[in-house]
Amino acid sequence: MPTEQLIPASKKDYRAQTDRTGAGTTDIALGKPGVDEPAQTRGKTSIADVVVVKVAGLAAREIPGVHDMGGGLSRTLGAVRDRVPGGRPNVGRGVKVEVGERQTAIDLDLVVEYGVSITEVAAHVRENVIGAVERVTGLEVVEVNITVNDIHLPEDDDQPASGETRVA
Repeated sequence: MPTEQLIPASKKDYRAQTDRTGAGTTDIALGKPGVDEPAQTRGKTSIADVVVVKVAGLAAREIPGVHDMGGGLSRTLGAVRDRVPGGRPNVGRGVKVEVGERQTAIDLDLVVEYGVSITEVAAHVRENVIGAVERVTGLEVVEVNITVNDIHLPEDDDQPASGETRVA
């Protein structure tokens, strides 16, 4: 099935270009070969979609009030992966991107701390993500959609470990 049919018409201008392996990459600078060309234009620069995912994930997590990222199942699987010896946290959890030739769109799933203003946290996350992605990749961020999936309550940290009873 062609990719053209899967992407809504409103997002076709920044849809991902894919290489032969199917992994999304974006060419942000198409260079020209030759010794007569300036050094900065000799060659091509490509950015993989995973780069945008990681930059956006790290930038979102920097904002106070963001407790975690991802939906319930991805957070559960991430918690299991984090406990495995040698495992690394997945900074891309809760981040989806569409990357085109010069633009990108980003979707984030957040868990915020109880008591913070969700609208303020979302605005700060959006601002930080846009700034980081545009600075690091050179791509224009056309939108950052944020979904708050859950609120982390202070007493969630005080829950007894499984196997322990709450009553004597």
